[in-house]
This record gives sequence, C-alpha cells and structure tokens, in this order.
Amino acid sequence: MSAILWQRIEGGLVFLTAIILFVVYNQMSPVLPWWVCVLVFFLPDLGFLGYVGGPRVGAMIYNLLHLYGMGLLLAAAGLLMLGNGLLAITGLLWLAHVGFDRMLGYGLKEPSGFNDTHLGRIGRG
Repeated sequence: MSAILWQRIEGGLVFLTAIILFVVYNQMSPVLPWWVCVLVFFLPDLGFLGYVGGPRVGAMIYNLLHLYGMGLLLAAAGLLMLGNGLLAITGLLWLAHVGFDRMLGYGLKEPSGFNDTHLGRIGRG
C-alpha cells in the first residue's frame, strides 16, 4: 500500500476515535447542543480565510489549524488540565475534523496553491 493510502487510513482511525470519545464525553457531561457541535466540527476550515493574504500565508494558517496536534492540545487541556468541558469537546471535534479531512484525501496545503496538498492535488486536474 502507498504512504498516501496509509495516511488516509490513519485519518479515518483518528476521526473514528475522536468521534467515539466525543460521544462518550458528551453523554456523560453534555456541553453543547448537537447543532452547535456540527458548527464546531467545521471551525478549522475557517483557516481558508488566510488565503486573503496570498497562497503562502494561506497555506501556513490553514495548515496550523489542520494539525492533529491542535485538536490534541485543546482536548488534553480541557480533559486533563482545566476540567473544561467546552474546551475538551472543541478539541475532540477539531481532532475529528482533521482526521476526516485526511481520510477524504485533503492534506496539508502547499504554498503553491490551495489545491496542492501533501496527499496530492485535490479537485479536477
């Protein structure tokens, strides 16, 4: 199997794990209504606004918001350090979003343009 396929499988596993943890945590201590959780899931995609500053700046901002570590950092801070349910839920949904993107083949952006990613070119070629 190719490295790209492995990364997509990994993304699917991260997505599934984060969603399971989110569901379990949210059932124990509901923090947000489901429709707000859907909006939070898509928060990292606001990174595309960085492209207003050009492809290099856009890629940097988008990639910063699409690192597994960002979701992990938020979830860990909420769960372990601060006991903050909102932060934990946000982190788990953030992590799920990044895993979902990777599973679908949307990778980290290259400075050459929005459609160029570390998993290959997206869209019609």
